[in-house]
Amino acid sequence: MPFSALGLSAPLQKALAKKNYTQPYPIQLEAIPVILQGKDLLGIAKTGSGKTASYVLPLLQMMEQLQPTKDRHVNTLVLVPTRELAMQIDEVFSFFAAVLTRKVKTMAVYGGVSINPQMMQLYGIEILVATPGRLLELIAMNAVNLSAVSTLVLDEADKMLNEGFREEMGNIFKLLPSRRQNLLFSATLSNDVNAIKDILLTDPVLIEIQEDEPDLDLIRQLAYQVEDERKGPMLRYLIIKEDMDQVLVFVSSTLRADAVANKLVNNGIKAAAMHSKKSQGARNDALKRFKEGTLRVLVATDLASRGIDIESLPHVINYELPRSPKDYIHRIGRTGRAGVEGDAISLVSTEELHHFHVIQKKMGKHVTLVHTSDLNLQGY
Repeated sequence: MPFSALGLSAPLQKALAKKNYTQPYPIQLEAIPVILQGKDLLGIAKTGSGKTASYVLPLLQMMEQLQPTKDRHVNTLVLVPTRELAMQIDEVFSFFAAVLTRKVKTMAVYGGVSINPQMMQLYGIEILVATPGRLLELIAMNAVNLSAVSTLVLDEADKMLNEGFREEMGNIFKLLPSRRQNLLFSATLSNDVNAIKDILLTDPVLIEIQEDEPDLDLIRQLAYQVEDERKGPMLRYLIIKEDMDQVLVFVSSTLRADAVANKLVNNGIKAAAMHSKKSQGARNDALKRFKEGTLRVLVATDLASRGIDIESLPHVINYELPRSPKDYIHRIGRTGRAGVEGDAISLVSTEELHHFHVIQKKMGKHVTLVHTSDLNLQGY
C-alpha cells in the first residue's frame, strides 16, 4: 500500500517522494491512520523501523489545520531520553514542516548546551521535542507552558519510564491537561511500559511489529583474531585496505574512544570520538559530518550511539566486544538496513574468544574467524 492511501496530504506525499520513500514501513502503515483519527496508540517496533515518521507525518498534517501559536503554550510535546535522539527527530519534523502550506514551528530542547538561546527561541513553538531534565528547567523559568498540549508522544518509552527518568516524568505528567492524545512508542513491551499504558492511555490501539532483531542475513559478518596491542594497526589496515568510506567503530569506554580516534587522525584518517564526556557541540558536529560523509570514521560508545540512525551505513567494526549478545546484535544492526547489505567486523583478542563463541551461540549464526598473527601490520 502506498503513502497516498494513508490519508496524508499532497505536500507531504511529495516530500516523501523527494526522499525516495515509496512504500511505508509496517509501523507507518498501521500508525498513521490511527493517529490521524485522534486515537491513543501504543506502538512496539524496533529502532530503525520507521517509528519517527509514523508520528511526525500525521502530527504535522493535523497541526497545519490549526491556527499558529502566538505564545509559549506548545501544542504537541515529544519526550525522548537522549539529546541525539531529540536532534534527530527535530530534523525530521523540520524537513517535512518545510513543505506545508503554512509554517509550523518546531524545536528541540536538551541539556549540555546553554539554556538562554533555547528560552528565547521557544516563543511561538508548536511542536516541542525535549529531554525531561531540560524541559523542567525551561518550565521553571516560565519559558514554556504545557497546559495546552493536545498530543503527547513518548519515544523510546521503555527508556523514558525507567528509574533514571521516573521522577522527572511524574513531574511533567502533572503539568499536562487530562484531555489529550497520547502516543507511546517503544522497542519492547516492558513491565514499565505496560504499567504506564494503563495510566496514560485511553482505549489505545496496540500496534506490535514483530521485528525484534535485525535481518542478520543482510549483514556480512567477519571476525579477526588479533591481540589488544595490534588492534589499532589492524583497524587502520582494514579501513585503508578495504577503502572503507563510512565506518562506525564501537569501543567500550570514553577513554578508548578518544585514544582510537586520535590514533586514526594521527595516521591521516579523518575520525572523531563521540561519547558522553564530549561537549554537545562536539557531538553534534561529529554526527553531522559523519552523516554527510565528510568524516570517515566515528568512534562511539554504546550509550552515545543511541542517536546514530543512518539508513545505509556500510561498515560497523567492533574494536572491542560488548558485554552482552543483545548489545552485539544492536551494534551490528546499525548496518544492513532498508534492504541494503552491510559489513560487520569484530576484532577479537584471545581473552575475548570464549565470549565471542557465546555471542554466536545466542545469535544463532557462525562467524568466520580469521587469524592475523602472520599479517604484517608494520606502517599501519
